[in-house]
Amino acid sequence: METLDVIIWKIRQRKGRAKPYEVRWKVSTEPKSKSFLTSALADQFRAGLLKAAQKGELFDTVTGLPSSMRQAPTEKKPVLTWYEFSRKYVAMRWKDAAAKTRESIVDSLTVAAFALLDGEAADLPRKDIRAAMLWALIPRPDDTAIPAHLENAVRLLQKGTIPVGELATPAVIRLIGQELSQTRDGKRAAPDTIARRRRGLNTALEYAVEIGELSENPLKRLKRKKTSRDTAIDRRRVVNPSQARELLTGLSYVGSWHRARGRRLVAFFATLYYAGMRPAEVVGLRQTDCLLPEQGWGLLTLEVTRPSSGKQWTDTGTVHDERGLKQREEQEVRPVPIPPELVAILRTHLEEFGTAADGRLFRNERGGVLGASTYARAWEESRRFALTPQQVTSPLAGRPYDLRHAALSTWLNAGVDPATVAERAGNSVEVLLKRYAKCLDGQAEQINQRIEAVLKG
Repeated sequence: METLDVIIWKIRQRKGRAKPYEVRWKVSTEPKSKSFLTSALADQFRAGLLKAAQKGELFDTVTGLPSSMRQAPTEKKPVLTWYEFSRKYVAMRWKDAAAKTRESIVDSLTVAAFALLDGEAADLPRKDIRAAMLWALIPRPDDTAIPAHLENAVRLLQKGTIPVGELATPAVIRLIGQELSQTRDGKRAAPDTIARRRRGLNTALEYAVEIGELSENPLKRLKRKKTSRDTAIDRRRVVNPSQARELLTGLSYVGSWHRARGRRLVAFFATLYYAGMRPAEVVGLRQTDCLLPEQGWGLLTLEVTRPSSGKQWTDTGTVHDERGLKQREEQEVRPVPIPPELVAILRTHLEEFGTAADGRLFRNERGGVLGASTYARAWEESRRFALTPQQVTSPLAGRPYDLRHAALSTWLNAGVDPATVAERAGNSVEVLLKRYAKCLDGQAEQINQRIEAVLKG
């Protein structure tokens, strides 16, 4: 349908948008709008509308355009919007990505989308955008119905993100950089969060180059604000052997003796400390991974890790993913010798509690995979039993993971070769020394003595 009933308004500027200059007009009762990167482009488009209206041209109520501004259809490459590209990229990566990686990818693409909205989608609340992107990006059968509470947001996002090709524009990529560096409440995000999001987006944009949507990765042109990233372990968190034993004893008092809520976790935390393992590695530890002789040192041969993720990120629909070891090839193992003290604790655990149906040493009270919230609550109670009131409010062993930090620090302070420590811990030597440098006792005194000797001549 065509009409002469046209109203054309002034250009509206909307800061913080990928295309901040918006031309608005109405054809009969149908409101129309089109956004532009610069005011000059918006002026040019609006001038075309005004000229056509002054000449008495008929405007189409569907496209909103006069005949002089409507182009004959030509064969050209379909425009790929950020929304559709994100779905395509996630579907390509999903099968071979770990659950945590899937979560990180979706987060990076969603945060970038905040800078790439157009039209009505730009007016959606951010929580609705995040929820809609989360639902849309997780691969599902094509006939899956959109949840009613997300239907409007998904519909607007389907037509309301700019083409991927426009990310090559400097102003657009700068807006994306700003979004990557912000938390949900608008504050500056932690350096690790910014780096993680940037890594995820960088890989996605490399894929956009690969499929011909971009000629180069625009993120490489975006300069990063240099921030100090202190990844070293806070030595205040590190317990000594005596404190570690007190904490393990404290676990025995957590919960009733009959339910053994704390006692069944003593061996779990002991493995974190004496073997220096990650919690996800201990969660996946099986009886077949353990060599526990009656006397002397034992050996744990690690092959499986059970990191905790949301149910939507795993293939099984359970909270825990099942993967190979971190930073290692699939099916690669890591042998970890364990001292007699831990061997005895694990043998006692097996005698009293046995294993889960699939051979795992540690499980919850219903036999399922041991959850992070379960062992974290028990650990906090143990700290209150074992530590002084001042220590309870301090960072000392504040998290279960701190037992791993304590183990690696203890090995290094005992004079164990860093290469051996790194091999047992599943780290590189470079990362190991960088993270645990502040936990090495005695180094400052030795250095001071050397300097003093030089000064005395």
